[in-house]
Order: sequence, then structure tokens, then C-alpha cells
Amino acid sequence: MHPHSGYHWRGPSLGQGQKERFFEGWYLRLTLPEVAQTFAFMYSIDDPAGGSDYSGGVAQILGPDETYCCRTFPDVNQFWAWPHQLGFGHRRKAHHLPHPQSAASPCYLPPADFMSQVSEGYQVSATHHQGKLRLPSGEVTAEWNYDIEPLTGWGGDIGTANQKATAGWLSYLPVFEPGWQVLMAHGLASGSVKWQGQLYTFDKAPAYAEKNWGGAFPAKWFWLQCNAFTDMPGLSLTAAGGVRDVLTWQEDVAVIGLHYRSEFYEFFSTKTRFSWTVDPWGYWYLKAKDYRYCIEMTGRAVDEGAWVRVPTLEGMQWLCRDTTHGELQVRLSEVDSDRTILLATSQLAGLEVGGGPWQETWQVNS
Repeated sequence: MHPHSGYHWRGPSLGQGQKERFFEGWYLRLTLPEVAQTFAFMYSIDDPAGGSDYSGGVAQILGPDETYCCRTFPDVNQFWAWPHQLGFGHRRKAHHLPHPQSAASPCYLPPADFMSQVSEGYQVSATHHQGKLRLPSGEVTAEWNYDIEPLTGWGGDIGTANQKATAGWLSYLPVFEPGWQVLMAHGLASGSVKWQGQLYTFDKAPAYAEKNWGGAFPAKWFWLQCNAFTDMPGLSLTAAGGVRDVLTWQEDVAVIGLHYRSEFYEFFSTKTRFSWTVDPWGYWYLKAKDYRYCIEMTGRAVDEGAWVRVPTLEGMQWLCRDTTHGELQVRLSEVDSDRTILLATSQLAGLEVGGGPWQETWQVNS
């Protein structure tokens, strides 16, 4: 079982209502190399106890050429999630339900039942992803249904004992804010997405999934992700850095995880030499080195990207800027000999900055 794959919220404190702000969010990325496009699905639930100004869910999709769709789902009672494994969903309403109690108890449905019974919403499991979003006019603007074959988690192949918590064992304690977990560094997706009238079908396309949870996103962060490298099937990279809340103080931290030929290369800024230079937009450079390996990467945005919403203490805000068509070059080498182990490039990297917004280049050497 993947660490942190289940839903973290455990209900109102002492039955007296929610005491603190809470969100949980999921990010699923589907890359279609044949047409050089991406679908990034972003789901979140805010203050699930209900009754706050920010309670409710949001579904966002960043589609081909950074086109964007967003729908809110205000009724927290129509959200469901499994506590011990990956599974969650939200719907606006259902119709033609075979059992009246189903309307009050939303749950995972067989794909055919979801299609016929749910007018708008989504559902996700480790092996399946399905949904439908409508414009306010009622017209369907996005509809998707695909199966997922998970291959690699964070640390090794899924189904082995090598799965790790992305932020380490301390992520199980209420120390860091927010929590973050890569659920699937690499998988294969087969099915279809209909987006703004155009149908995309795919077979064994690269898929990725991660999640986060807590009171709010970091005050400042960057992120890079790619598992669609040129002529490098199965290669997967995730890197992120941020200003993290730790109890009563803040710290700059970063992590890199690279899966290549059944090996996992992991670099933490708290354990190894680590440096980064990240512009407010357009340029990402990271370098990390331990006693055996050195990894260096450069990312560049060739477009203006798109703004998406993220949870904050004041609700969902436009504080995150993304491109799914980033240029990325990665080199992994041996420290002693400088022998190149891996040199890879992609034109379909996910590159992101968020928080603030911040205006100056962010440079850190640790």
C-alpha cells in the first residue's frame, strides 16, 4: 500500500465542528506524446465538515495548449473518500438512482453506472479515473473515462515493499505543513477524454498522480514533473521545493526523485548538497549531489503558462502558474568519475511556480 494514499481527514474534533482549516488535494496528469498534449486534473476538498465560508470541492482541468476548465462542488456531503487506500469522488447530483439511499451516500460506482447516474462529477481509484464537467448552460465541456496500470510509486515498483513517504517518516507526524505524497511516479493509462468537442483516445499513455493535505499550500514553491521523456519510456522525474512550515518556524526545502531502469535516485536538501535557481516564471535550475551521484536539471517555459487555483487560508486563490509544455533536460552522473549515467530531454514537462506571488529570482545553496 502506498504511504498516505488514503484520505487524511478523520471528521470534526470531538463532534463540535471543525476547529481548523483543512484541505486535501489530488493531481493526476495524463500525457499524450503522440499529439504533444497533456491533461492535468486537479481535485480538492476544503473544510469537509461543512459550515465554513470555504467548505466545498473544486475540480480543475488544465487541458491541451493550457486551456482551462473549473467547476465547484459546494455540497461537501456529495464528496466521498476511502480512508486507507486511494479512492475519492465528488458529484453535483445524481439521477435515475436504483436505490434512494444512494443519493445520501455517495460512493464509487461501476463505470457504466457512473455514466448513466451522475450528471456531473468525478471518481478516482488507483486503477480508474472517470468524470464529466458541464458548463453553466448544461453543455458537457469535458468527459473522461480511462483505466490506469500503476507501475512505479515513490521509491520503487508498485506492489513491492519499496514504497516510501515522499517527505520521509516525519510526514506521519503533525510536524510539516502541508503534507505531500507522490502516489504514482509512472503508470500507463488507456481510454479516452472528450475535451471541448474533440475526442482524444489513447493506449498506455504516461500517467502520474500525487496528493497534498493540510491547512494551506506553502507560501512559496516550485515543482517539476515529467514521465514522457524522448526515447526514454519508464523514466520518471519529480522535483519540488518550497518554504515549509515546521512547528513554529519556516525552512527552504527541496527534493528530487528519479526512477530509471528499476533504480530510484533520491535527493533531499536536508541530507545532501542542494542548490536551485528559479525565476518567478520561465527558468528552473536544480543541482543535487550526494556521495555517489550528482543530478542536474534545467527547465524552461516556452509559453506564458496558465494560472490555476490552490487552497489557502482564505480559500481557493489564483496563486499557481503552470505549463505542461516545458522544456526539460536532466543529467545524472557518478560523482567520482563524472561518468554520465543518464542524459534525457523532454518538451512535455510540467513546470510550476506558486505562492506569493514572488518577484525575485529564488536562489538557495544548502
